[in-house]
Amino acid sequence: MSLLQIENLSLVIGGTRILKQVELAIAPGEVVGLVGESGSGKSMTALTIMSLLPHLAQTSGRVTFDGIDLLAASEDQMCALRGDDIGMVFQEPMTALNPVKTIGEQVAEGIRWHTRAGRAEAEDRARKMLDRVGLPEAKFPLSRYPHELSGGQRQRVVIAIACALKPKLLIADEPTTALDVVLQAQILDLLRDLVSENRMGLLLISHDLAVVTEMADRLTILRGGEVMEAGDTARTLSAQHHPYTRELALASMHVPARPKKHLAGSAKPLLEVEGLSRDYPGRRKSLFRAAEPIHAVDDVSLTIEPAQSVALVGRSGCGKSTLARMILALDKSTAGSIRFRGQTITGKSEAELKPARRDMQVVFQDPYGSFDPRQKVEKLVAEPLHLLETQPSKAERREMVAHALHEVGLGPRDMDKYPHEFSGGQRQRLSIARAIITRPKLVVADEPVSALDVSIRAQILDLFAELNQKLGIAYLFITHDLTVARAMSDEVLVMHEGKIVERGRTADVLDSPRSEAAQALVAAAPDLHRAIARRMQEQG
Repeated sequence: MSLLQIENLSLVIGGTRILKQVELAIAPGEVVGLVGESGSGKSMTALTIMSLLPHLAQTSGRVTFDGIDLLAASEDQMCALRGDDIGMVFQEPMTALNPVKTIGEQVAEGIRWHTRAGRAEAEDRARKMLDRVGLPEAKFPLSRYPHELSGGQRQRVVIAIACALKPKLLIADEPTTALDVVLQAQILDLLRDLVSENRMGLLLISHDLAVVTEMADRLTILRGGEVMEAGDTARTLSAQHHPYTRELALASMHVPARPKKHLAGSAKPLLEVEGLSRDYPGRRKSLFRAAEPIHAVDDVSLTIEPAQSVALVGRSGCGKSTLARMILALDKSTAGSIRFRGQTITGKSEAELKPARRDMQVVFQDPYGSFDPRQKVEKLVAEPLHLLETQPSKAERREMVAHALHEVGLGPRDMDKYPHEFSGGQRQRLSIARAIITRPKLVVADEPVSALDVSIRAQILDLFAELNQKLGIAYLFITHDLTVARAMSDEVLVMHEGKIVERGRTADVLDSPRSEAAQALVAAAPDLHRAIARRMQEQG
């Protein structure tokens, strides 16, 4: 018998159809994956189950949980179910957690709300639950606040809150999107263990087919609010009867066409980093002992040739972004030097850095957060033009913006729009247009596709490859996604605890990693082919 049964579910909000005749079922102890691109209706399906829809939402069909009709349930009934029988892990733990409450208080809150446990008992149960999700009190006191934890640790707290009362059903909405591959594997293992221990049903929502294949017994694929295909995970993805399933699978494994480069090393390096270090003051452990510094970046050296693509990979917190900020002259180094196009840029004034800033641009992870929402596209994309030696006229500026937009697949009409009028993929195209408008020699791309679904990611990677070939731009890709590193780079640098522990040609490093850090990354990285093969083998 199904724990959750969704039958013929349709959802309309403000006259817009969001879901159309969705069918889905989850049995106790079963993991069901809900897959689709951004805007396909995955999260709205979850919010419908939780009865967290806007007031104007209109639903039809039937959603039954453990014999209860959720669409007909009162708010009091839903309050009793949420957190007790149905738990939810939200995509962004920093926004899901209360920044002014300790982690102990937040885990204990639900326990006290749904049971008659006193403060001491609730705190003890919270302590045990945090220990169960890998946050023992000896290392992570209940008195810590969310900002004192890493992204992976915050996600564990969210899971502890959702599972504190051993719910019958857990809904996990993109629970590993922002995590590095090692943390991702740990969180997925934790969810798998909780399902096994408690006979809990799990609805795993993701746009990552490889992750879902690793986890889910059955799969439902959504597009535009409709179910395209559903069934056993391994058989569905190996047969790929529906064209959209094939499209998603191809996008997940997409590698842009990039001509092989023969870098003989005779050309002068574009970027030379030698012995670069960045220390931060640590916490003082004693009144009588000075605090030991934290080595965020420790004696790093690297070179990038003209038109070369280099990937810098490593776990969250290993120093990748700190290194990138120093290369971009946005942070000062403690020791070492950086030479760009033969000129030393460390220790230079802002005026002296102007030529380097013109030839070195950046694409950020979150395109929406890197744009002023009050400015139109023309002004946003034209921002770097103030770095040019000769300032263009208003007409020339508009023409340059139009040309940059054309190169990233957008049109001149887009100049008069605001960022919120674009999709996530289009906003990342705007970010790239802004980065290339000064015709830079080097673009630093910090997790440029981690927030995008697989089909949009494939398009953006194609665009990077095309601009590399057409304009001769060199790239430094900062990523924890080894599929991106493999697809886009000529050389890989593996960073661990502030040091470069391995470097070499991309295929050599990722196919035969030598360092422990690289081996851990490769072993933890989800692989769609491998996951399907393992599933098929398990089923005989």
